[in-house]
Amino acid sequence: MTELHESAGTGPGDAHFAVFSDREDAAAVARSFAHPGTRILKHPSGRPWLVGHWDDQEVVTGYAGSAALAVIGCCPIGAAELERRAGRLRHLAELDALAHSLPGSFHLVAALDGQLKVQGTASGLRLVFHAAVNGVPVAVTRADLLANALGTAPDEQQLAVRLLWPVPYPLFETSLWRGVTAVPPQDALIVAADGRTVRHSRWWTPPEPVRTLADGAPLVRDALTSAVDARTRQGGVVSCDLSGGLDSTSICFLADRSPAKVVASTWPGRDPADTDLYWAEQATKHLPDVEHVVWDADASPLVYDDLLSIDDLLDEPTIGVMDRSRVLHHLPGMAERGSRLHLTGIGGDHVAWCSEAYYHRLARTRPLFALRQLRGFRALWQWPLGATVRALADSRPYGRWLADSSGRLRDPAPVTVATSLGWGMPPRLFDWVTPDAEQLAQRALSEAAATVTPLHPDRGLHADLEAIRSCTRIIRQWDGMASRAGVPMASPFLDDRVIEACLAIRPDERVTPWAYKPVLTTAMRGIVPETCLRRTTKAAAAMDAADGLRRHRADLLSLWENSRLEQLGLVDGQALRRLAQRPSAPGLRDAILYSTIAAEVWLRGLSPTRTR
Repeated sequence: MTELHESAGTGPGDAHFAVFSDREDAAAVARSFAHPGTRILKHPSGRPWLVGHWDDQEVVTGYAGSAALAVIGCCPIGAAELERRAGRLRHLAELDALAHSLPGSFHLVAALDGQLKVQGTASGLRLVFHAAVNGVPVAVTRADLLANALGTAPDEQQLAVRLLWPVPYPLFETSLWRGVTAVPPQDALIVAADGRTVRHSRWWTPPEPVRTLADGAPLVRDALTSAVDARTRQGGVVSCDLSGGLDSTSICFLADRSPAKVVASTWPGRDPADTDLYWAEQATKHLPDVEHVVWDADASPLVYDDLLSIDDLLDEPTIGVMDRSRVLHHLPGMAERGSRLHLTGIGGDHVAWCSEAYYHRLARTRPLFALRQLRGFRALWQWPLGATVRALADSRPYGRWLADSSGRLRDPAPVTVATSLGWGMPPRLFDWVTPDAEQLAQRALSEAAATVTPLHPDRGLHADLEAIRSCTRIIRQWDGMASRAGVPMASPFLDDRVIEACLAIRPDERVTPWAYKPVLTTAMRGIVPETCLRRTTKAAAAMDAADGLRRHRADLLSLWENSRLEQLGLVDGQALRRLAQRPSAPGLRDAILYSTIAAEVWLRGLSPTRTR
């Protein structure tokens, strides 16, 4: 592990560790991962099993005979129950049922008769990577832990891929480090008893969306309640975002029903049209026991704030660095008020709503119903008729769509309806990305297209899963940043049980032009007051992004001086420096700088020897 990890320390919310087989050669490798400040869990034999950093309240273990189980993260299971489960374990495949039964967000690690099983969450919030170190398979929860052990550098082709906007599935789930393999979120890593053979084994499959809203909404309510209870059952003080939107408001009302004291935090927007504060105040009228903290809108950091001083250790580039200061700014104030955990409504947009792409299938299976709904969507989103018809007629499989995208990386962005009813937003590269980087990205796209299977045959469910997993790639980095800032964050909407409950509801009732987030409003009825459930708008941060570009022009210019990406031949640094001098240029709309900034900030955070 790096010096930054050791000196920064680890509190709740930032557990990271390596997992080792119960063999002497693995124990020798494990010793190289043990540094001052690391902790060790042992196999029943006494050899190292888990080596890393975690807080006591994040780990539950159970041992019985040759079986050992560890749950690391947020999960309400107790040690006695986990020990009972370990005593009944006869085959590693039996753990799938355990993983599907538990609320929260956690890694599950098992050792049985010399075998290992390591898995994270289906959401992608908790990941697993692996590599052979001195011939010994090692599983980790952060890719950079293995990169450190191997002394390996980032893969330039993968860096070129991360310059795409957006990065499509499956490429955003690939490790950035040479020699390090990422385990897909739906899979577990199995290490055989010989300590050498490794394989991926599927443990999670999305539910088929067949429940009615009436049947499914109570299950969503129960799952979300359990997710919040898993974080608040210990009492104390917890803080919550309260933007006044349906997502954060639901979390706040559920937290208020718990033993914990709740502090609600609202950042009003700078935009005069922003109504977040109004809706937050409507909520707090029904929350007399909740302390409501309203921050000064003008004190809120802007997008692009503080990019030059980011020193968080990240195992991959993340566009989350653009909003890092905004996400963390209020956490010290929450800590002063005693908060031990900060709950967010992040993920509600991804699970309580869903992609209109389901209507590509519904237009074929329920044409009259789909036609009426599509007329509503056309009016709502101003979809042109011709483009809508063309999008519905496009029946390319995902692999073909991805392959076609590889040859159109410099094309203008397609019309919105093509992405809404298709497989998603096709990736693009921008003018400052070099031809060499383009060739690397094209090759990666073509190679992926030749073998890829979509996350689901229905492009709607594929789009939902891709959106969830793209979101969690950002949130897992924010969670580490927040823990380092003093108050760990949690996003209950992104728990697997909540995701499953939402995805199981029929898409024609989840996404409709006639109602806003019907799943959440139905599920929360009786918990959240009707006056709060009536909100049908969502604030945007467009003004903060535009102001941030102008205010931080000098920082952006400095970012491109001695650019690491330029040194690798992936971007035209002169073009980026010219662009930084014109922050109001129309071409900077739609966050097109985000992927490039993310990659540059990440490279700057690595030691110079790690970028070669």
